[in-house]
Amino acid sequence: MTLAVGIVGGGPWGLALARAVARAGNEVTLLTRREAKDSRLIRVTDQYAEVAKAKLIVLAVPSNVIREVARSLGDHVDGGHLVVHGIRGLAPEGTEEGSAGTLHTVGDILREETPIRRMGALGGPVQVDELHHGTASAIVVGSAYQEVVSAVTKAFSGPWLRVYSTPDMRGLELASAMVGCVSVGVGFAKAGGAGPGLLAALISRAVHDAGRLAALAGAEETTIYGLGGYGDLLASIALERRPEVVLGRALATGATLEAATKEAFLRVEALELIPRLCAFAKARGVQAPAFDGLARMLEGRRGEEILGKFFQG
Repeated sequence: MTLAVGIVGGGPWGLALARAVARAGNEVTLLTRREAKDSRLIRVTDQYAEVAKAKLIVLAVPSNVIREVARSLGDHVDGGHLVVHGIRGLAPEGTEEGSAGTLHTVGDILREETPIRRMGALGGPVQVDELHHGTASAIVVGSAYQEVVSAVTKAFSGPWLRVYSTPDMRGLELASAMVGCVSVGVGFAKAGGAGPGLLAALISRAVHDAGRLAALAGAEETTIYGLGGYGDLLASIALERRPEVVLGRALATGATLEAATKEAFLRVEALELIPRLCAFAKARGVQAPAFDGLARMLEGRRGEEILGKFFQG
């Protein structure tokens, strides 16, 4: 029996998710304002009402438009829908009570703007190219609701894609966001000539800090060390074209932040997240030297200064 799935977002990630769902033998309706052709496997629309005909809805839009999207979606869904998002960022800055003292997630926005309560998040090491071409990989769904986990498993799983799950949705959201930040550092370090030992030390230090911040933000620290955190980060090491890695590499070769951002081509959530994570750590009175080092990297500091920050604390 096929499952009807709605995908909101026609960028590379949303289209890759739609293809993965179709490849698993399910019906897909893709909402996008970009030019796209209907196909035998993917139906294209620009109407939220059409997407809402599916029981499972997947959001794949940039974090800076999530509140607008959630409000539009909220007019067409009810408590019977299941919603998951694959957004590797947090709620836009300025939406948080207490600002630096709180890290609101996309899930928080969905709870505020829609009647949906059975929701989840997608993360893990799977990458756009793997979903596009159907090569073997793994994806993680984070949700406290077994109905959500079961629906996502039905939507995506196949001989080429394994679906894993965690009940810690908040942890997976934070892990995905922070891995994106650390991936910028991976690109910077590799282009700067870091050897395997130094790269391993930098990554381990960063994951340690990420776990500490996640726990302070209400997540399970262990989620950072799973497929949605460490697993996703390990994939970044081998991905020369991941936007965050491209940006970090460009910075290491002397490009300005503006030029590096253009070279990355796609939106890099980490640019806004890194300073916010530093502010969050400061507000909570804890040290996060890895993220302090990443912040210095965005400021155009030299490699020695950045390393000094990474290994403090």
